[in-house]
Amino acid sequence: MACDLVTVETLTLKTLYVLFFIEHGTRRVHLAGCTSHPNSTWVTQQARQLVWEIEDREPQIRFLIRDNDKKFSKSSDSVFVSDGVEIIRTPFQAPNANAIAERWVRSVREECLDRLLILNERHLYRVLDEYITYYNEARPHQGIGQKAPIVSDRSMYEGDIRCRDVLGGIIHDYYRQAA
Repeated sequence: MACDLVTVETLTLKTLYVLFFIEHGTRRVHLAGCTSHPNSTWVTQQARQLVWEIEDREPQIRFLIRDNDKKFSKSSDSVFVSDGVEIIRTPFQAPNANAIAERWVRSVREECLDRLLILNERHLYRVLDEYITYYNEARPHQGIGQKAPIVSDRSMYEGDIRCRDVLGGIIHDYYRQAA
């Protein structure tokens, strides 16, 4: 698993921060939270929430890759270490060391955030929640054989092709309707 913080500018030029976690094996993204004032206490609480959410899943998370941001403190690391997760810190100025997380940042910016005016923190959370649902359940990923991170029961080969709009029509998702 990897994590990082993304900055987003609102319509009123306020900077918001988004903390996310992404699983390497499945490319599944977990939105931890959005805030205008991230600090180590906030990051620690978001880490606790994630550990509670995924504690009974198989396979267990073994590693967490993160950068050297001061917001990732010893207390946030201890949440993962107490659950048996080893923390791997990337070298300074080496974004390729956390390439899967950085690639998600590029995807969310190009496909979503660069096409919308974000009003406030609540709006950003709703937009990211809808995008991440699409990303996890419908969007094909080249790194995992053109599958979505959360495999659906829908057949890829039977039924009529339908289109649904995601984020008010910014993204068009084509799928097969069950016969």
